[in-house]
Amino acid sequence: MKKITLLLFIVFSQTILSAAKITQTEKLAATCKVWGFLKYYHPKVAGGEANWDMQLLEKLPKIEKAETKEEFSLILENWIDDLGPIKEIAPIVIPKEVEFFDKNFDLSWFNNKLFSKKLSKKLKYIEDNRFQSNEEFGPDFEGFKNGEYSNLDYKDKNSRILMLFAYWNLMEYYFPYKYVMDQKWDFTLEQALPKIIDVKEENDFFILIKKMTAKLNDSHVQFAIYGPLGIGRKSNYFPANGKIIDEKIVITEILGDSLAEADNIKIGDVITKIDDKTIAALILENRDLISASNESSYLAKLPKVLFKSHSETVKVEFLKDGKYETKSMTWFDYHDSHRNEFKKGALKIKEKFKLLDNNIGYVNMGVIKPRHIPGMIEALKSTKAIVFDMRNYPNGTWKEISDFLNAQEKKFCDYTMPYLNYPGRFVWTEGRKCGFENKDNYKGKVIVLLNEESISQSEWTAMCFQTAGNTIIIGSQTAGADGNVFELDVNGFHTMYSGIGVYYPDHRETQRIGIVPDIEVKPTIKGIQEGKDEVLDRALLFVETGK
Repeated sequence: MKKITLLLFIVFSQTILSAAKITQTEKLAATCKVWGFLKYYHPKVAGGEANWDMQLLEKLPKIEKAETKEEFSLILENWIDDLGPIKEIAPIVIPKEVEFFDKNFDLSWFNNKLFSKKLSKKLKYIEDNRFQSNEEFGPDFEGFKNGEYSNLDYKDKNSRILMLFAYWNLMEYYFPYKYVMDQKWDFTLEQALPKIIDVKEENDFFILIKKMTAKLNDSHVQFAIYGPLGIGRKSNYFPANGKIIDEKIVITEILGDSLAEADNIKIGDVITKIDDKTIAALILENRDLISASNESSYLAKLPKVLFKSHSETVKVEFLKDGKYETKSMTWFDYHDSHRNEFKKGALKIKEKFKLLDNNIGYVNMGVIKPRHIPGMIEALKSTKAIVFDMRNYPNGTWKEISDFLNAQEKKFCDYTMPYLNYPGRFVWTEGRKCGFENKDNYKGKVIVLLNEESISQSEWTAMCFQTAGNTIIIGSQTAGADGNVFELDVNGFHTMYSGIGVYYPDHRETQRIGIVPDIEVKPTIKGIQEGKDEVLDRALLFVETGK
């Protein structure tokens, strides 16, 4: 009986000890949150009195050795205590004019199961007596100082962890659209940590960070790797642009005339495979590597990726007249002898505005500039409708044109911006207005053409033009990435993200949704092959029929 009791006691003790142990991922995920919170909240750390990155690098070996939550929690408690006492201040009063937008804000992790009650209380005390900034959020915001991460050696595990912590916390506290991500940002951290630790090659580390940026579901996000593994590596390109329709790529624009002619590439040609992989397979393969707010934007970004190769010879399968034909093509670098041809192809002169048949005006918003607006107004002011083609990126012409379109001043957007005195919280900020009291405003129909290439300023400008009251949006879902862009340029890579939230005045969302068309029209393969602009054709039909 005594032997049985002793055996049960040993088994029970081992079970308790095993349950008390914590994994490296659990420890590092919790450390990441504490480190980021103190970076932005602790008066001494946020005030710049501590070399916070170096302190993390010093603490990581101790954290790695901690085997129980008690040991782990004590390391964090002592770390906070070593920073010195925090002066208790009077309750921080939020100004009456501040209206919070709190869909991104969550500090409930203070009560993490790994934390002692003492540690949780310390974190709450720091929140209540947090650093108060005299700065305003703007283009000089320093939530992430690029220069601090210019010399990291990613072959070192702890340096990789530091870079991950810095990036994750920047998004945790200052990305305005965290609440509409497909995947919880916490889970993205938990997924990344063991891979970041185990990665062997520097390039594989960059790919892991790139995959994290893709989880933002933000079409503003781009990611470029520097050096011989990235931007410095020679790339070769297909001599045309294309659009994905029905899991195929249809050629929409020739960039290099002689190169395309050599392989008999024409607008309307259909590509079904690249290097023996179907376009459908390539769509699936690249999802984790491209950040896009919606499916339309993802499919718009993908051809630029697929039409770039580090090989000179690429197999491409075409579908022509119902028959499949595979060509072994030679793709060329933009920086070789064909460079000027590619530049010429990409910069073909396009009309700024023109008068179409039936007294309908047309404006190419990607070409026209503010200095051209007076001439455009004079030429088109008597038309029965003007089509503003915004399937491109405008040149800051929103005010001049909206003054022409509107009979009175109207607000067309509101913003959410980070509240620096309470990191993680955002505040509603008065947006922009357009137009003025103008009896001579344009009286005809206003039509705006949009598609998946319409991003950021295109979407914002479309919101502005909608205030005219006689505006119809025709086309398809836009990129769903409104607002400005913040850029991060650090050792080894460059990336960016949407920095402020943009909403309609009634606070309807635009991120990921985009600008919803009143009449949806998408190009077809047949239409492209026949040389038609089906979206513009639909706009002209609307002008004539009103439907």
